[in-house]
Amino acid sequence: MHLAHDPAAPPAEAITFDDFLMVDIRAGRIIRAEPFPEARKPSLKLTIDFGPGVGVKRSSAQIAELYAPDELAGRMVAAVVNFPPRQIGTFMSEVLTLGFPDDAGRVVLFAPDSAVPLGARLF
Repeated sequence: MHLAHDPAAPPAEAITFDDFLMVDIRAGRIIRAEPFPEARKPSLKLTIDFGPGVGVKRSSAQIAELYAPDELAGRMVAAVVNFPPRQIGTFMSEVLTLGFPDDAGRVVLFAPDSAVPLGARLF
C-alpha cells in the first residue's frame, strides 16, 4: 500500500472495522527528546510513557524541522504501539509516532486536544 501525502488524494482502499482494530494507537507523554543527527531525514529520538499497560517506549520521529528537543517533554502524542521494532541507523524505534504533513511536507505531531490517560487507545 502506498501512503499518499497529497491532501487531494482519494481515500485508501477500504478496510474492515476488524482491520482497523488490529492497529493499536495509544496516547503517550514524551518524557525525553534528543537530537538524532545520524538519521537521513531531520529526526529526534523520543522516549514516550504510555502508562502501565504498554510502558515506556522509544521512537525515531521525523519532526526535527518543526520541533526542538527541549520543547517536547510533557507533550502528549499518539503512536502505533504494535508494529515490530525497527532499526533506524544505530537506534531501535519501538513505536511509530503519528503526525500529519504541513503544506511544506514537514511532520506536525498528532495528539489529543486535552489530557487523556496514558495508554488510552484510539477508537
